[in-house]
Amino acid sequence: MTEKQEIFYVSGMNCASCAGNVEQALSEKEGVRHAKVNFAASTVWVDYNPESISPADLQQIVKDAGYDLILEDDSEENQAEILQREEYRSLKAKTTGAVLALPVFIIGMFFMHMPYGNWIMLAFTLPILLIFGRVFFVNAWRQLKHGHANMDTLVAVSTGIAFLFSLFNTLWPSYWLQRGLEAHVYYEAVAVIIALILLGRLLESRAKSNTSPAIRKLIGLQPKTVLRLLDNGTEQEIPVKTVQEGDILIIKPGDKIPVDGILTEGVSFVDESMITGEPVPVEKITGSHVFAGTLNQKGNFQFMAEKVGSETVLAQIIKMVREAQGSKAPVQKLADKIAGIFVPIVISIAILTFIVWMIAGGEQAFTHALLTSVTVLVIACPCALGLATPTAIMVGIGKGAENNILIRDAESLEQLYKVTAVILDKTGTITEGKPIVSDIYWNPQIDIHHYMSILLYIEKRSEHPLAEAVVNHLSQSGITADWKGEFESLTGQGVYGKIENKEYYVGNRRLLEIHGIQLENQQIQQADKGSLEGKTMVYFADTQKVLALIAITDQVKKGTPEAVYSLQQRGIEVYMLTGDNAITARAVAASIGLEHFKAEVMPSEKADFVKELQQTGKIVAMVGDGINDSQALAQADVSVAMGKGSDIAIDVAKITLITSDLNALPKAWTLSRQTVLTIRQNLFWAFIYNLIGLPLAAGVLYPCCGFLLNPMIAAAAMAASSVSVVANSLRIKHKSLNH
Repeated sequence: MTEKQEIFYVSGMNCASCAGNVEQALSEKEGVRHAKVNFAASTVWVDYNPESISPADLQQIVKDAGYDLILEDDSEENQAEILQREEYRSLKAKTTGAVLALPVFIIGMFFMHMPYGNWIMLAFTLPILLIFGRVFFVNAWRQLKHGHANMDTLVAVSTGIAFLFSLFNTLWPSYWLQRGLEAHVYYEAVAVIIALILLGRLLESRAKSNTSPAIRKLIGLQPKTVLRLLDNGTEQEIPVKTVQEGDILIIKPGDKIPVDGILTEGVSFVDESMITGEPVPVEKITGSHVFAGTLNQKGNFQFMAEKVGSETVLAQIIKMVREAQGSKAPVQKLADKIAGIFVPIVISIAILTFIVWMIAGGEQAFTHALLTSVTVLVIACPCALGLATPTAIMVGIGKGAENNILIRDAESLEQLYKVTAVILDKTGTITEGKPIVSDIYWNPQIDIHHYMSILLYIEKRSEHPLAEAVVNHLSQSGITADWKGEFESLTGQGVYGKIENKEYYVGNRRLLEIHGIQLENQQIQQADKGSLEGKTMVYFADTQKVLALIAITDQVKKGTPEAVYSLQQRGIEVYMLTGDNAITARAVAASIGLEHFKAEVMPSEKADFVKELQQTGKIVAMVGDGINDSQALAQADVSVAMGKGSDIAIDVAKITLITSDLNALPKAWTLSRQTVLTIRQNLFWAFIYNLIGLPLAAGVLYPCCGFLLNPMIAAAAMAASSVSVVANSLRIKHKSLNH
């Protein structure tokens, strides 16, 4: 079955129950494999079969549930964002209009017996109810038609009952006066409840818009237009979205690169810190790869588009962040279940409260029954519960993206904090993954500069990676090679060269032994010392003697020892796995302060080692960069890929460190800890709020203290709880990751 995953913006969701309704409606339809709603982002992630169900069908399903699903139009890239802004402006206008509640509140609280006071309050309350608060009743009716209930249902029922009761008492006050009771009105409760809930939603909407600036920043990295070179040699400015594979694009100094591609003409330096985290610009020549979102420096160049649209590295990063922010942590499942049954339970409590007060309320039975049941409906907003987890997850993942840590799902973000063992691949993770010359020990009896030139000539003709390291080293030293001669590759040994009728060899120790070339005592000591340090020794010789010993090493990445120490300080066991020999492995492990390592490990054995640790009860994180690590990454509880690694490793891993600095791993651990603690705090306060608020609203303190909770205070507390949860989540943005 062909599957497709897409993220859609959903409008009309006002609480966690709404999110549950949308999720249920989509998940129950044939053709939809899975649906996950992120209430905090107002989005839904849908995994579906496009052969069975279309996006238009999905939209209709959501509409039938009482909401709307926005299908992105190619002509309007930011349609969802624009709609979100429009909703915010509309909410702001309604909240501003609800200021009419102020005179109602003043009269109701301080001048309740003024002449025509009830009629004045009625005049102010009507527009609040019918214009600014109309959305609650419309949404509640829409949900009722589909057999659902949400927060709007609670608001509509509570304010509607309170208004009708007050209207009756305004029109026919004699009904109560004849019975010796005062005709109480609750216009101030109706007006202030609506005003406070609108204000709460406005603040909530504004706060939620601040939870994912990372995506907007990432999207902003791509330019809107680009210059395309036409077949006739002229330049044409076109929208980036119309660029096709094979197009030749022109980049000028200071331009952002629009798509991924390969240089065809020109030379420049490109700032790739967005992808690599490295501040030093990278030189680009013909044949070099460039990536969308990176910034060109001073040079002009042309390049051919290779990956466009959703295929670019930048688009993949954006997709990864979006999917992660829409994913759910395991801890959220409890909150979702509670939110799903919350509204029916609250309505039941409100009805029960009304009945109990009618039976045991004495002379003021009806008044108290109405007041308490309305208060129960108002205070029981499940918004705080629904926002507790997703807001923290969104802020945490967004902050991770800002610190070169890409987190693909919420579960990994939550799980990372629990990790007790970290496995590091050596090459490309601990080390640079690129051999370099660390030392050359020249025979003191020769003309070094002359033989450096000969060595460069021979190594330039070799395709061996170690030869490339030698060439780079000598070229950087300003050595040139203008020789003519013979060249031959000797499999498993090295290379042979003949220049001016003199024979030379470059290769391993076996090559020397075959040709009977002896090492001097000092050279033997130098070779042994290099080998013990984990370096690969390459020998340069003529037919008589060894001219030079070349020590080649895969340099340990800067900051790796610090990262290992930081993880160990957190009580995490750190292991190194490598396919390299034991001597090299031991030397590398010692250089970074590691006790645990395994050498000469095959790819499948890496996964087996992960299993072994898991069987001892450890929660294992695997960090790798190559295709050979993919099996172990898939096996681990938390999988981490280095951003410069293979596409397969990055695809398998749930967390990607887009910087080459391994110090990002302790930072990710700290971020996980901060996010999990914030989620726990949010859930605690959300649960406590409802546990304390509902009994107070029901009037449990009245028999002993004569205290009844005013619906207005209940509305203010409800709004404050939602805003406080979001505000607590936003604190993650300002916390340091360096501890």
